[in-house]
Amino acid sequence: MDNLQVRIDKKKLEKAAYVLKCLAHPMRISIIDLLEQRNRLTVTQLQEVLKIEQSLLSHHLINMRDKGIVSTHREGKYIYYSLTDTTLTEIINLINRGKAF
Repeated sequence: MDNLQVRIDKKKLEKAAYVLKCLAHPMRISIIDLLEQRNRLTVTQLQEVLKIEQSLLSHHLINMRDKGIVSTHREGKYIYYSLTDTTLTEIINLINRGKAF
């Protein structure tokens, strides 16, 4: 027990908890998984795959954007969403391999 210590900085722990709270929804995890596969997608493209209403999808995307998980880029009439930090996809990989849960 002498060498036992918290190895993660308190600020990093707080940020991780903040992001993980946002990710704690199956639809948001699915969005991350899709954005990992394609780098960037429009709301319409995400909606086609996820098969949910546009308003509900937009709610999730706005929440994820506000938390800094996704970013947006406008090209003409289209707004593309992409991941701001691809290390989040490691969580998806752990879930998919059945190692995390």
